[in-house]
Amino acid sequence: MLGKILHPEIEQMIRQRRFAELRNTLMELHPLDIADVLQQVPPKEKAIVFRLLPKSLAADAIEHMPSLEQRRLIRSLGQKEVAEVLNEMTPDDRTALLEDLPEPVAAKILKILSPAEYCIAAQLLAYPPESVGRRMTTHFVAIKPTWTVSRTLQHLRHVGKALETMDTLYVTDDTGKLVDDIHLREIVLADPHTTVAQLMNGHYVAVTARDDQETAVRVFQQSGHTALPVVDEHGILVGIITADAVLKIAQTESTEDILKLGAAESLGGPYLQVSLMHMVKRRAGWLCALFLGEMLTATAMGFYEGEIARAVVLALFIPLVISSGGNSGSQATTLIIRAMALNHLTLKDWIKVMRRELLAGLMLGSILGSIAFVRIALWPSRVRLYGEHYLLVALTVGTALVGVVMFGTLMGSLLPFLLRKLGFDPAVSSAPFVATLVDVTGLIIYFTVASLILRGIIL
Repeated sequence: MLGKILHPEIEQMIRQRRFAELRNTLMELHPLDIADVLQQVPPKEKAIVFRLLPKSLAADAIEHMPSLEQRRLIRSLGQKEVAEVLNEMTPDDRTALLEDLPEPVAAKILKILSPAEYCIAAQLLAYPPESVGRRMTTHFVAIKPTWTVSRTLQHLRHVGKALETMDTLYVTDDTGKLVDDIHLREIVLADPHTTVAQLMNGHYVAVTARDDQETAVRVFQQSGHTALPVVDEHGILVGIITADAVLKIAQTESTEDILKLGAAESLGGPYLQVSLMHMVKRRAGWLCALFLGEMLTATAMGFYEGEIARAVVLALFIPLVISSGGNSGSQATTLIIRAMALNHLTLKDWIKVMRRELLAGLMLGSILGSIAFVRIALWPSRVRLYGEHYLLVALTVGTALVGVVMFGTLMGSLLPFLLRKLGFDPAVSSAPFVATLVDVTGLIIYFTVASLILRGIIL
C-alpha cells in the first residue's frame, strides 16, 4: 500500500502542475493505491488527476473507491470520459456504481455506453435489487464437453486477457445449460487429447440470478470456491459471482446489520466524508421513532402516579429496573440476529429458543434480583433512604427484576423470528428498539409486583 512518504510528493506535483511526472508516478502504483490517492487530493484537483490515467487503469482505480467518492468523481467528469471509464469497468462493479446513482443520472450514463456494454448493464440492472444477478459478471469461460484439452487451452489464450478470473471453467451444453465446472489445474495437467467430458464428474455448485445476495455469501462459505456460476431459472449459465464481489456483499450486509442494531442507517460512505446534514437525516428517523416509543414510558408512569406519590421510594429504582430489562433484551436480540445471520437458527427453532431464553431470563433475573435485594437490605443508610419496610422494598425490586429480565430476554429473542416470518430483516429489531419496548412493559411489571407486595403497607 501507498506509504505516507509519497503523499507529500504527489501533493507537491499537483500544486506545481507537474502532470507528466505525476502520471508516471501514478502508473507505477497499484489501482488500490491510486484510489487512495484520489480520495485524498482536493476535490478541485480530483478530476484532473483522474484524467491523467489510462482509461483501463482509471477503471480499475474507481472500482476500489467508496461508492460516495465514485459518485462525486463521475459527476466531475465529462460525458466522453465517463463512457470510456464505464466501458472498461467490470460488469459487477459498474452495476454497483449505477444503482447508487440517482435514476435520471444512471439512465443518462446507460445511453452513452457502447452497444455491447449497454446490453450487459441493462441485463444486470433488470434483476431485483440486492440479488445475485446484480453482483455477477458476464465475463467467464464456457467450454463444451466435446472439446479436447488442446482446444480448450487454445480458447483460453484467445479470451483470457479480457477475463477477471479463469481459475474455473464452466462446461455448458449446446443450449447454454450448465452441466459441470472444471478447475484450470485439471485442464493444464491433462493430456492434450483428453476431452472435457472425460474430466467431468457432474459435481458442481451454482446459485440462481434471482437469489438474494446473502445466499451467495453462505454458499461461498460452504464451498470454498473462488467464483460461483450463476444460472437462470432454466439452468442456463448467465454469469459468475467472484470472491471479491462476495466479500463486498458480506461487508455491506454486516455493516447494515450492525448499524440497524444500533438504530441507525448506512451513511453511504466513510464517516468523515459524509456531510453533516446527510448523517443527521440518516439518524433522525430512528431517533424520532424511539423517542415516540419512549413517550409511552411517561404515559405508563402517569398511570401509576398515585403509587409513586404514596411510595416515593419506588421511583428510586425505576431506572434500575427498566434498564436491566432493556439490557437483557438487547443481549438476546443481538445473539439471535447474529445466529440467524450465520444460519445457525431457522424459523422452526423459535420454540427451542423461547424455552432456552425463558430459562436464561429466569437465571439472569435471579442473579440481578439477588444483587439488588442484598444491596438494599444491607445498605448502611437503608432505613433513612428506604424506610422501615426496606426489606419489603428489597423484595419488590428483586422480584420485579426477575420478571422484567425474563420478559426482556423473551421479547429480544422472539422479535427477530416474528420479523423474519413477516418478511422483514430481523436486524430491524435493533437493541434500542427492544429496549424501548421493554421499558414500557418493565414499568407495568414493576408496579404490579409492588402493588402485590406493598399493598396495605406503604401503598
